[in-house]
Amino acid sequence: MSSLKSGPLAGVRVLDMSRLAPGPYATMLLADLGADVIVVTGGRGGAPAECFARGKRFVALDLKAAEGRAALHKLAAEADVFVESFRPGVADRLGAGYVELSSLNPRLIYCALTGYGQDGPLAQEAGHDLNYLALTGVLGAIGPHDRPPTAPLNLIADFAGGSFNAVIGVLAALYERERSGKGQFVDSAMIDGCMSLMGMFSLVWGQGVLPSRGRGWISGEAPYYRCYECADGKYIAVGALEPQFFAALWADLGGGAPPDQFDLTQWPAIEQRFADTFRTAPRDHWAARYAGRDVCVSPVLSPDEVWAQPHIKHRFPDASPDVAPSFPRFGRTAIAPSPCDQRDQSDAILAGAGVTAADIARASPEAERRRKGWSEWPPVFKH
Repeated sequence: MSSLKSGPLAGVRVLDMSRLAPGPYATMLLADLGADVIVVTGGRGGAPAECFARGKRFVALDLKAAEGRAALHKLAAEADVFVESFRPGVADRLGAGYVELSSLNPRLIYCALTGYGQDGPLAQEAGHDLNYLALTGVLGAIGPHDRPPTAPLNLIADFAGGSFNAVIGVLAALYERERSGKGQFVDSAMIDGCMSLMGMFSLVWGQGVLPSRGRGWISGEAPYYRCYECADGKYIAVGALEPQFFAALWADLGGGAPPDQFDLTQWPAIEQRFADTFRTAPRDHWAARYAGRDVCVSPVLSPDEVWAQPHIKHRFPDASPDVAPSFPRFGRTAIAPSPCDQRDQSDAILAGAGVTAADIARASPEAERRRKGWSEWPPVFKH
């Protein structure tokens, strides 16, 4: 059951039973780093979305069958990392809980990635990114002051607070295992990640920097840290927070001596000057004007424009909307996006783990191999 992968995590085997977005994205990052990721499909969850499938191998198991559980245990016995994203207790009922798997493999790093964590009053509650943002103060701090809070896609709780949280936990546990020789349980909760991400902003909530949602220095109210509409209806982003950047931009726009940018009474006049000026020319005019100059002004690109941006093309020459970049860069152990092959490899994977042909037929029946679950991305809407 060998995998001919390279990268800093080459030789690390990950068994992935996670579903939806945060877990599959986390294991894709591990696969990008060189880990051999085997995804266990089947059951109601089916397989992960194709956008998270690259660099992984797929095995379908019926965990309601004794043979399916036995096959899972054989795979877990050879794994370094196990990742699941069920509500607490579900994995135990499937024969995939930490106590059971760690008894078979004491070196196993077991990462449970959930919204609310393994304990507490909400541990068994359903939730999504928006709910975790709501409970951790993130949602209450972002968006315009005179309209409802704005969801920043599902980037913060699912991916920053969830996937990155899980990857950090797994990597730290693998490093610690080199000293102790023992695996351990990693309780990776998205609300925990959100609370950590909010540390800098909780500290200043209710103060001048961030007095309330949509107000203050970095919330989009400051006229030198917000977006402005241009003549073509597109937008330019102004991030001239530091005095030297603000002064240079103000002088370039013909404003004369710069006003005190920390005087709130000056903000309406600054905003009016910027708004009136940027509205006189298209977005790309301003982008070209400020290219290479230290004024912190950038064009607001739509997702389909990003890939033609020169710096993005330089950093990720092979990336595209269909191939998200792999990161970070390494000096010796280079990484690159792996091919995406979602073919079912149950027979080869299970045979490599020592499962007999007869038991493979019972552990991985055709019905489980055909299951899709809620994994199609994007969903299809009716009009």
